[in-house]
Amino acid sequence: MKKLSILFLLLIAFKSYTQEEAQLKRQVRQTIKELRDFIAIPNDALEHADINRNLTWLTKNFNARGFNSSVLPTSGESLFFAALPMEDQKPTILFYMHFDGQSVEKSKWNQPDPYKMVLKTKEGDNWKTLPIDTLNTNLDYSMRLFGRSTSDDKGPIVMFLNTIDLLKENNITLPFNVKVILDSEEEKGSKPLPKAVKEYRELLQADFLIINDGPVHSSGKPTIVYGCRGITTLSLTTFGPQKQQHSGHYGNYAPNPALLLSKALASMKNEKGKVSIPGFYDGVTIDENTMTILKNVPDDAASIHKNLGIKTPDKVGSFYQESLQYPSLNIRGLGSAWIGKKARTIVPESATAEIDIRLVPETDGSRLKDLVKTHLEKQGFFLTSKVPNKETRLSHDKIMMVTEGSITDAFRTQLDNPYGAFLVKTLTDTFGENPVQIRTMGGTVPIAPFINELKIPAFIVPMVNPDNNQHSPNENLEIGKIAYGIQTFYAILSSNIKE
Repeated sequence: MKKLSILFLLLIAFKSYTQEEAQLKRQVRQTIKELRDFIAIPNDALEHADINRNLTWLTKNFNARGFNSSVLPTSGESLFFAALPMEDQKPTILFYMHFDGQSVEKSKWNQPDPYKMVLKTKEGDNWKTLPIDTLNTNLDYSMRLFGRSTSDDKGPIVMFLNTIDLLKENNITLPFNVKVILDSEEEKGSKPLPKAVKEYRELLQADFLIINDGPVHSSGKPTIVYGCRGITTLSLTTFGPQKQQHSGHYGNYAPNPALLLSKALASMKNEKGKVSIPGFYDGVTIDENTMTILKNVPDDAASIHKNLGIKTPDKVGSFYQESLQYPSLNIRGLGSAWIGKKARTIVPESATAEIDIRLVPETDGSRLKDLVKTHLEKQGFFLTSKVPNKETRLSHDKIMMVTEGSITDAFRTQLDNPYGAFLVKTLTDTFGENPVQIRTMGGTVPIAPFINELKIPAFIVPMVNPDNNQHSPNENLEIGKIAYGIQTFYAILSSNIKE
């Protein structure tokens, strides 16, 4: 009799599991269908008309789920805001995602149109395109969807909407008030965001913020990120002859701007890759407890080096996670005259380096830019903010034009925050393993305005595969990560924080 009772309970459990799995797969299919429609609307962050068409789609699809939505004007493109009916006694989650995307260069994609999502499966080292209706009979979680913004960041938005459908279907009473803010200029640096958050402060007020952007850890495990680096930029241009000159006639006479620039850039770092500008790392300290947390992230140095194709990394930190705790100075682009088959025997008239500086909470973007400029002046450069005229050229040996970009601040939430503990427990209970906890993500998400203005903790809960090619040709989303995203949203929105 006892054996029959145990068998009966196992059968019930198995039936329940299979029903949940079938329900999840059905919702994954629906998410893919809806995502395909959303991807079909171009979302180039530089195109105003694209943004407006996406706002229309968002309004329709959030309203269909019972959200009250608003398009919030800013000094730039409008934000999208949505909220479910509020109840005073419940805590409030504010979700942040973005719907704009990087520009596309169609010729570099392995499909005719990056805005027409395609299904592919891996065969050896290559990806094979399959009819999208293959998923009706074979929902293989290892297959991928290719298209601009499948992973960054339209995928999570559609996962969220379909999770709301699933919660309603299962008659789940949400223990939270739910608000959503969707950015339209994230890929351009979200310049209007600080002012907009201040203006709409009351509307956006919440107990904590969850950002659904970026990839999970390279191990593929559930991931929580407590902070990210900020960013600012500099454009540095050096000048040679007023017009490019024949290198045979003036190669030993006219100063070469590319050489001037390369020497200036080389002076900023030592042979180990550390910034040698005095004061650049000031204020950053890592205590023993923090170091333990950093070392607990399951990175594999050998795999990282293999993926990057490098033998020895820079030595800013002794391992990958430690390196992310410091500000960085990166040459993101470098150009002068022509190269390859178009190379010409000339002395160029100018050379330009584009610099990005990643920030951490202990550093100030304006201060770091000032340190760089002071360093360049000590190298003998006369700095200007505009193209030098003839008088300036005849007055100075070394001239550099410096153009400064805007600043997006870094943020970091304490790892012992109670809302963070809630997320850790929720993901652990849902997936049966402790999530990877990352103190600082290398990339930048423009979240600091929410923290500074709303005074709330923020957490990044990424949902897409780490090899998704975001910002690049052939951006993709693993279908299994759609299932993961729905499960994650479902668990967060159905779990009581007091438990």
